[in-house]
Amino acid sequence: MSVVTNTTTIGAIEAPSRRNTELALLAFAVIIPVFAYLNVGLALDGKVPAGMAGYGLGLALLAGVAHLVVRKFAPYSDPLLLPLATLLNGLGLVLIWRLDQSPRLIERGKAFGGFQPDAPKQLMYSALGIALFAAVLVLLKDHRILQRYTYISMAVGLVLLILPMFFSPVNGARIWINIAGFTIQPGEFAKIVIAVFFSGYLMVKRDALALASRRFMGLYLPRGRDLGPILAIWGLSILILVFETDLGTSLLFFGLFVVMLYVATERTSWIVFGLLMSVGGAVGVATFEPHVQARVTAWLDPFSCYETSDACNQIGQALMSFGSGGTLGTGLGQGNSDLITYAANADFILTTVGEEFGLAGTMAFLMLYALIVERGVRTALAARDPFGKLLAIGLSGAFAIQVFVVAGGVMGLIPLTGMTMPFVAYGGSSVLANWALIGILIRISDTARRPAPAPAPSPDAEMTQVVRP
Repeated sequence: MSVVTNTTTIGAIEAPSRRNTELALLAFAVIIPVFAYLNVGLALDGKVPAGMAGYGLGLALLAGVAHLVVRKFAPYSDPLLLPLATLLNGLGLVLIWRLDQSPRLIERGKAFGGFQPDAPKQLMYSALGIALFAAVLVLLKDHRILQRYTYISMAVGLVLLILPMFFSPVNGARIWINIAGFTIQPGEFAKIVIAVFFSGYLMVKRDALALASRRFMGLYLPRGRDLGPILAIWGLSILILVFETDLGTSLLFFGLFVVMLYVATERTSWIVFGLLMSVGGAVGVATFEPHVQARVTAWLDPFSCYETSDACNQIGQALMSFGSGGTLGTGLGQGNSDLITYAANADFILTTVGEEFGLAGTMAFLMLYALIVERGVRTALAARDPFGKLLAIGLSGAFAIQVFVVAGGVMGLIPLTGMTMPFVAYGGSSVLANWALIGILIRISDTARRPAPAPAPSPDAEMTQVVRP
């Protein structure tokens, strides 16, 4: 006869950390861009590019540092987020370097005061992004601390959104600020701060927004007092569109709020109201704001003003690049997307993907973005606290909206905006902000996946002993 001394059938919920899985995926996330780099070099010059070893070692070093930080400070986090971001960042570096080799862009750069390759600067921005990612994981021990700064986040977000109004416009839009020779796009950071504010605000107000409403034609109409926040956000997004002529940030800001409202209240009415107000505001502003008018005209029929408008010329070239790529693309380094010239490696870098990777490659790129969003939503579902759920869904929603706005703009689905594809397009603000976003998602997923603590010993232990024959 033996006596089992374990007095309870409830044990700690063990979960594998999946860090070795992450390490294996990171190896692929480094090897794939290195082979792409080799492919571009062979296509352009017929030989192995001189900087291939440095590029491969640099990318591997950045990925290794990020992995060690995750292994140390977020051991139970989602194992896919870091490899997906690293793969997109690495492929973006290859695409930017490929456009740096374009004779057309080199000649154009010399004509405007000297050509400077952008790939080395983008590699430096990526290193700073990884450093910011590591800082988020080291300093942010618990994402719930951010809940304490709900209204401070609101103030910081408003400052970041309003600040570009006081600086000179660049290419017709006031979305950059220039400090000591460095250009920063504060809207990229504002999306994170605003998501923190919305999460804290909706966690407190969601019951009032969800329950205090009246039903009309199948829609739940909120009370007038509860419409205040969405009307204020709608008005602010319109002001951004008018004074900064920035359609992208306006759509991102308003779309983020509507998505989080829907998730917090589970009322489809908010989606309907949000779409109607967004479309109404954009159409209204487009009737009198010249920069927005040019973007809308180029969207409706880019080839009618192809010779006379830069906006039409750019979107027309982008559409021809996608058409030239066909299903499988022309091959890395063998396309002509550099004919877009200005912003070819920034706002329009997806056209290089469309032409040189084809429809199949473009879908693969979009699938990588979709996987990041899916992992963010899965993190939100697994989070154990309402603030973490809302923050994860807010950050994932902001990421998804940005990808949709940029991809839809260059493909002709919606008017073109001034935003950039996360991790792939050239730009320091975008890379830094999106690495910080991934860092916060990893922190939330670590908390969500961490094993539950073992239950306290039962005082009735002797009464529940199991005796086996």
